[in-house]
Amino acid sequence: MFQGTVSTALPRREFYHELTEQARGLLAGETNLVANSANLSALLFNAMPDVNWAGFYFLVEGELVVGPFQGKPACVRIAMGRGVCGTAAQTRETQLVPDVHAFAGHIACDSASRSELVVPLVMPDGAVLGVLDIDSPLPARFTEEDRDGIEAIAAVLVATLAPAGAVL
Repeated sequence: MFQGTVSTALPRREFYHELTEQARGLLAGETNLVANSANLSALLFNAMPDVNWAGFYFLVEGELVVGPFQGKPACVRIAMGRGVCGTAAQTRETQLVPDVHAFAGHIACDSASRSELVVPLVMPDGAVLGVLDIDSPLPARFTEEDRDGIEAIAAVLVATLAPAGAVL
């Protein structure tokens, strides 16, 4: 069984370096999207402090559909361009939102969420696979270092799928 532990006492850049290495080890040799995203959401949820939701939405027939996650039940479908997740998927740009209540069109799946970090999952051919979404009950929980770290972890997931294509 995988035993991941990263000290939250580490500086953020080191924390994310260690977490990225654990993600590589956890996903090594597996190309199934559901298996890898389930394990990755569990790793993130359990390793990151002050997080109340960590998971994935995948693009299915033009809309984002909830995938594996950790946290309270979530919104099932999100339109492209709607909310933080839909905006990240449509623009192909990471959304770092210090106050979700100030984000026009924010979708409140969990009323406890105050800040959010959403990284688009873009395949090497440019196709959007979906997004990696992380919520926190703390305002301004996420920093630029968090963004860089989560983008690196999202790239680990995409790399496991790229050789074989996404397998659902």
